[in-house]
Amino acid sequence: MSVTLSFLGAARKVTGSQYLIETEGQKILVDCGMSQDCRFYEGANIKPFVFEPSELDAVLITHAHMDHTGKLPKLVKEGYRGSIYSTPPTKDFAEILLRDAAELMLQESQDIGGKPLYFDADVTETIRQFKTVNYREETKLAPDISFRLLDAGHVLGSSIIELKIEGKTIVFSGDLGNPPTPLLKPTEAVEQADYVIIESTYGNKIHEVRDERNKKLETIIEKVIANKGVLMMPVFAFEKEQEILFEIDKFVEQKQITPIPVFIDSPLAIHATKIYERYPDYYNVEAKKLIASGDKLFSFPGMVMTPTVAESKQINGVPPPKIIIAGSGMMIGGRILHHAVRYLSDSNSVLLFMGYQAAGSLGRRLFDGARSVRILGQSVRVNALVKGLGAYSSHADQEGLVAWLDKIKNPPKNIFVTHGEEAASLALVSHIKEFLNLDAQAPFMDDKHEL
Repeated sequence: MSVTLSFLGAARKVTGSQYLIETEGQKILVDCGMSQDCRFYEGANIKPFVFEPSELDAVLITHAHMDHTGKLPKLVKEGYRGSIYSTPPTKDFAEILLRDAAELMLQESQDIGGKPLYFDADVTETIRQFKTVNYREETKLAPDISFRLLDAGHVLGSSIIELKIEGKTIVFSGDLGNPPTPLLKPTEAVEQADYVIIESTYGNKIHEVRDERNKKLETIIEKVIANKGVLMMPVFAFEKEQEILFEIDKFVEQKQITPIPVFIDSPLAIHATKIYERYPDYYNVEAKKLIASGDKLFSFPGMVMTPTVAESKQINGVPPPKIIIAGSGMMIGGRILHHAVRYLSDSNSVLLFMGYQAAGSLGRRLFDGARSVRILGQSVRVNALVKGLGAYSSHADQEGLVAWLDKIKNPPKNIFVTHGEEAASLALVSHIKEFLNLDAQAPFMDDKHEL
């Protein structure tokens, strides 16, 4: 059977994951992500699909982040009527993220123009088409095509996809985790693969030692308290936010820091935390033990959730020191922008990044050292300390990616390195060839390979 793989997104760039598998009788899409290096009505986000959505037979989703799911409602709007397969948590997270995206697109289109990619009604139909499957449960798509989902350890419910087509095993890593983490189980190993499509977000980086990260976070919080400043933490609504709450909870309970107000200023993160509480079976052993002991993992004295705009504005009236945790993680929107306008010029305050910042995003410009930026139409001087803690990344680094590949018992015929900036992807390709002696390449956008 002839099998082809097309790279329709996230090739030599991080965001916009989209891969098309074609056989003589089936078309299967893996992920359908939005590009986050441009606005929703620009670039790759408005590029027409190179296939007819109605002709797809199945869609498989690795996890709910927007760069993997953000164009699903567009796919449905344009005619896809089949099943969208994912784990149960991924379906729940996708619903809140996609509804939030639809609302933001509508607001932005009204403010500055541009037509939304989709509307809330399209999200409703998209969620209706989801079909959930559990980890390691084999699902048949056709007599000679099946797949399994394995735990990627990246975010709650994230998956590695193991797709079997008439004797060939094609593995999509999705986003691989950075174990050990406070909440999640370790990334699962793959026993056998003929072809692997692997991410490379940190394909040219080694994270700082994880054991040191908590001390660094504690030191930053102590500095903010001593200086009577504000600690701004732009975070992704799920996994990062819950992990940070978990760590601050420990600091407070063990009296490592003086309790100060901690504001969770993200309706999306508040909803995501409720979803986390629905799925304790997905937690690791340590987190389950804490729950059994009566510990509320995401709540501690001084923590305040501010779901409404009115409650969010009240944060301004609370004198420093204080911690504000808000979205979006790359500062491409969300309430963090209002806090940045207010506090970035304050030399006593800190802007702390805990995750990847895509090229072109405001977060990336600040992380790279910009001393002045425009936010919400205003010119803002950057006097605050801008820091990043790499060990809090939920992505594996170069060593982690290579170690995961090395666990595959039978050497794959080819490894396709994607989901990384060009330098990161090429560095990982070189590392795989040198240390694992395996064939690897970084495909270009729209490349098509016969497997």
